[in-house]
Amino acid sequence: MEKSSIEERCAKACSALKAIKAETEALASGREVVILAATKAVDVEIINYLIDNCGLGYIGENRVQELLAKYDRLHREKVKLHFIGNLQTNKVKYIIDKVDMIESVSSLRLAREIERQAERREIKMPVLAEINIGAEDSKHGLLPHEWEEFWEELVKLPHLIPRGVMTMAPLLACPDDYNDYFERTYDIFKETVSRWLGDIEKPVLSMGMSSSYRQAVICGSTEVRLGSVIFGKRPSRRNAKAAE
Repeated sequence: MEKSSIEERCAKACSALKAIKAETEALASGREVVILAATKAVDVEIINYLIDNCGLGYIGENRVQELLAKYDRLHREKVKLHFIGNLQTNKVKYIIDKVDMIESVSSLRLAREIERQAERREIKMPVLAEINIGAEDSKHGLLPHEWEEFWEELVKLPHLIPRGVMTMAPLLACPDDYNDYFERTYDIFKETVSRWLGDIEKPVLSMGMSSSYRQAVICGSTEVRLGSVIFGKRPSRRNAKAAE
């Protein structure tokens, strides 16, 4: 990619990030809300620019292969790296020592594999439990009726540090339609904190994306995962491959 194009994209992304920070601070009414940049298909040069110059402190990758390809070039000393996508059990070993949190723990089978790999490396891994609040067949995550049984077992795993809840609401046309899903998720989050997380400092509710982060913050989210609203529309896989 040409230097001028990279510089232009960096400037636009930085401006967008600063505007979103100001907006979320106003919507949160004094609560701290983490802005996690979802960096799928984003050039490392742009990510590092935002880390170095624009106060970006959290990034999330949702593909193991892409995370590994970027890992050594990221300015990791200045940023927290989360895994936010569907994670297959056979891929856990590749990222267990590279991420600061796994947000998408969607089954006991996956939780137990994270436990096994963390134990092998003598580390403890912060995790979020993913709930499929819309009960969508196309999405991963625990269903609400599976939640209690899952948490009763999750808290028994000594090399995992449960920190809270992650959700991905259905894609909706009207922003206000997200409120029902987010309010229900917030209620589940509060009950989860009360029953299983005790007095943990700063429990995490990762809720809200580019099309829904405003409603999520109003409904109590402590972290929003933002991609296109910061970086612009991602290229299609066909266009991205043609540009290689």
